Amino acid sequence: MAAAFLTHLSRGRVEVRSAGSAPADAVNPAAVEAMAEAGIDLSAETPKVLTVEAVRASDVVITMGCGDTCPVFPGKRYLDWKLDDPAGRGVEAVRPIRDEIERRVRALLAELLP
Repeated sequence: MAAAFLTHLSRGRVEVRSAGSAPADAVNPAAVEAMAEAGIDLSAETPKVLTVEAVRASDVVITMGCGDTCPVFPGKRYLDWKLDDPAGRGVEAVRPIRDEIERRVRALLAELLP
C-alpha cells in the first residue's frame, strides 16, 4: 500500500521499489479492495522479495517490522513504520491501516518534494 501511494501521489517524481523480507504469494485481497476504494488498483501487483541490490539503490528505505532481516547500509535514510499487519484481516480492519499509511506517505513526500 505504501509503494502504491508513493507512486500515485508523487506522480512519477519518486522511483519506488516495493519488497518484503518474507512476502506472501499474493497481495492481500482486503488491501486490494481498500486501495481500490482510494482509487488505486493493486490487482495486478505481486509481492517481491527484498534484495540487497534494491536497498543499495535506494536513498530512503521504509521498513515495516523488518527487524534484522533487512540489509542496512551507511548513508541511507531508514524509517521503520510501526503499523498493524493487514495480513488475514478484512477490509474493515485494513482501512485504518491504509489511511495511516497514506498520511505517512504524504508527510514523507512533503519532505522529499518541497
